[in-house]
Amino acid sequence: MNPAEDGAKRAVHGRLVKVLTHRRDDRGMTLEPFASRCVRAGEVHELVTTDHTGTAAEGPVDRVGFLGFVELECAGVLDRGDTVWADGRRLGTVLGFDACHFPNHYNILLTTPTPRTGPDLALAPEAEIRFTQ
Repeated sequence: MNPAEDGAKRAVHGRLVKVLTHRRDDRGMTLEPFASRCVRAGEVHELVTTDHTGTAAEGPVDRVGFLGFVELECAGVLDRGDTVWADGRRLGTVLGFDACHFPNHYNILLTTPTPRTGPDLALAPEAEIRFTQ
C-alpha cells in the first residue's frame, strides 16, 4: 500500500462461525497481487495463519494453520497490514488473500511467528473477529 493513498477506514468485524483444527506444510496457496479486498456484510471468509512473509504473488504459501470461518457483520475494506483480533486478543497481521475458493470465500492469510490453528488459540464459535487499520 502507498501510505500517501491509504486513508482512514472503519474496522470490519464479524463472528467466528466455525473453528478449524488442521495445519499443512504443503498447502500451495498463492497470494493475490492485490493489497486490499472489499468485503460485504454477511460474507463468510476463512482465516489462515502462516509464517510466510513475502507479499509478492510468488511461489506457494505452504506452511499454514487454519483458524476458522468468520461471518462479516459489516462491509468494508481489508488491507494487507491490518491487525486481526479475536475477542480483543491479537491473532496476526493480514499478509494477503488467496482466492482459490472464490467466489465462495477468500482465504485471508495472517502472518504469525508460527502457523496456529483454532484450538491452539482457544477460539470458539461466536468469538468477535475484528480487522483494524
